[in-house]
Amino acid sequence: MQIDVVVDVKTTLGEGPLWDVEQERLYWIDSFDGRVFRATHDGREIRAWDVPMKIGSMALRKDGEGAIVSLARGFHALDFRTGEVELIHDPEPGRDANRLNDGKVDKQGRFVAGSMDTQESGPNGTLYRLDPDFSVHTLDTGIIVSNGPCWSPDGDTFYFADSWSGEIWAYDYDQATGNVSNRRTFVKIDTSRGGAADGSTVDAEGCLWNAQVYDGKIMRYTPDGKLEREIEMPVRKVTSVMFGGPNLDILFVTSMAKPPLPRFPGDGVLRGSLLAITGLGITGIPEPRFGA
Repeated sequence: MQIDVVVDVKTTLGEGPLWDVEQERLYWIDSFDGRVFRATHDGREIRAWDVPMKIGSMALRKDGEGAIVSLARGFHALDFRTGEVELIHDPEPGRDANRLNDGKVDKQGRFVAGSMDTQESGPNGTLYRLDPDFSVHTLDTGIIVSNGPCWSPDGDTFYFADSWSGEIWAYDYDQATGNVSNRRTFVKIDTSRGGAADGSTVDAEGCLWNAQVYDGKIMRYTPDGKLEREIEMPVRKVTSVMFGGPNLDILFVTSMAKPPLPRFPGDGVLRGSLLAITGLGITGIPEPRFGA
């Protein structure tokens, strides 16, 4: 196993690595600076787009050259050719203490993303589903910081974390309707060291990988919630993970250069880097695109 820096762009709050198997390109975001990045798996051909506010996550679209982005004030469409951003729907008008955060696409092309309390203190967030017809539906409420949405390989189990709950949850996922039920604890996170569950992905074996932010660790959990391995990272503020590369066998890891609140720890020279873990002997699964 080897850990390398792929791109050192010092993202203030790097998040949401997304490997597109069609283009063979990696996308990731700077949540605080409002930027979308794209590069090859080895960090070449870097391209960036600005968005007009903080961004929580993105999903590539099936139709056309663009993405759906969850910005602070709602779901928007980003056109990669022109750079234009157009509002689709703001599910929380007037709630300026909240913003949309982490999200991913299910097998049916629906984008599931949640909101968060910007001070990370109150259960004011909601988990939403944006359907291909641009209708928005509420899936869960009472969340402080929405993070880590992903699905089991068969699509029947949905994983999600409220970072400061100390747990990653599993839900039954109805693929026909996109609704969730039967929320239960998948794993309990050891928060005694100051860490919390951030972004997650699921590999081809059905195991969940989670970035434990502020603790500098990547954890792999088996489908029954057992800790299978723990990887110590060279930065503490790791934020999210995604398998990519031509063979889907590189684990990309985003990080943040500056913590959002002063109580969180700083990092060294590698802060804000996009990192890659190779030699794991494990592959991921392709991420779906948004749309019918």
